[in-house]
Amino acid sequence: MATHHIAPLLADLHLLTVLADTQSFTQAARQLGISKASVSTRIADLERAAGTVLVRRTTRSVSLSPAGQQLVDDTQASFARIAQGLADVRDLAGAPRGLVRMTAPVALGRQHIAPLLPEFLQRYPEIRLELDLNDRLVNVVQEGFDLAVRHSHAPPDSYVAWALAPSAALLVASRDYLARRGTPAHPSELARHDCLAYLRDGRGPSWSFEKPAQGRRPAERISVPVSGPFKANNSEVLREAVRGGLGIALLPDFSLAGALAAGDAVPLLAGWKPVGFFGERVYAIRPWAPTVPRAVQCLVDHLRARLAQGFGAG
Repeated sequence: MATHHIAPLLADLHLLTVLADTQSFTQAARQLGISKASVSTRIADLERAAGTVLVRRTTRSVSLSPAGQQLVDDTQASFARIAQGLADVRDLAGAPRGLVRMTAPVALGRQHIAPLLPEFLQRYPEIRLELDLNDRLVNVVQEGFDLAVRHSHAPPDSYVAWALAPSAALLVASRDYLARRGTPAHPSELARHDCLAYLRDGRGPSWSFEKPAQGRRPAERISVPVSGPFKANNSEVLREAVRGGLGIALLPDFSLAGALAAGDAVPLLAGWKPVGFFGERVYAIRPWAPTVPRAVQCLVDHLRARLAQGFGAG
C-alpha cells in the first residue's frame, strides 16, 4: 500500500492498539476522548482497508483476531516511541504539563491525598489532574490511568513503583464496646467477639497475628476465624461502625489517626502484629516504561515529600 494511502489510517491503527490494551470499546473511547460509535466506525474502516476482520466482538467482550494481533504487534512499539518522543519534547519546552489520571483507595484519597493536591496544582498550573477514588482494584492499563496509589506488601514486578509512606494495620474497638464485652488479651479470644470484617470475597474472614521472639520464647503466629454483625468494603465505614460500638475491626492506620486522637478507637492486643491483610507500605505505581512523563514524576515527588512520615496512627 502506498504511503499516501497509509497516512489517513494512522489514527485508526493507533486506536486499534488502544483497543488491544483496554479490551473495551467504551474504555478506548474514554481514553481517546471520542464517542463509542466513532470507535466502532473507525475500526470498521480499518478492517475494510486491511481486507480482513481485526476485532472480534461479542455482547460481553472484545478481542483481536490473529490478523488484528499481528497488526498491533507490528505497530504498537512505534506508537509508544512517538508518544514518548512528543512527551520528551514537551518536557524540554518548559513547565510540566498535561493530564495525569490517578486512582487511589477511598479513605486514603479523601483523608491524605486530596488535601495535598491544591498545593501541587498551584505549583504546576499547566498540569491537569483527575483523581478516581475507588476501593476496587482497578486495571491501570485497561482503564487508562497514569498512576495508582496502593497499599501493598510488594508492588508487581511489571510496574514502576515509588514508596510513598509506611503503613500499618491496627486492631481497634470503642471504649463502650470494651466495657460491654471485655478486652481480648489474646488473638484467639477474637472468635468470641463481634468482629467487623472487610468485605472482600465470599470466604469466611480470618485475621492473622504475629508475636516476635523474645529471649528463649519463640515467635508465635495465629490465624483466627472471625464473624460479626457488619461487613463493609470501605475502611471509613468500618471505622464509623467501631465508633458506634458495633465491634472490633482491623483497619489501616491511614483511616484511624483522627479516631485514635479523639479516643473513639482504642488499639488492642499490644505486642501482636496483624499480618497478611493490609500492605505495610503505600506505593505509587504505573506500568513499566523506559521513561516517566514529567508531570507524573512531579506528582510522585510531591506525594513522597508530603507522606514520607506516614499517617501518625501507628
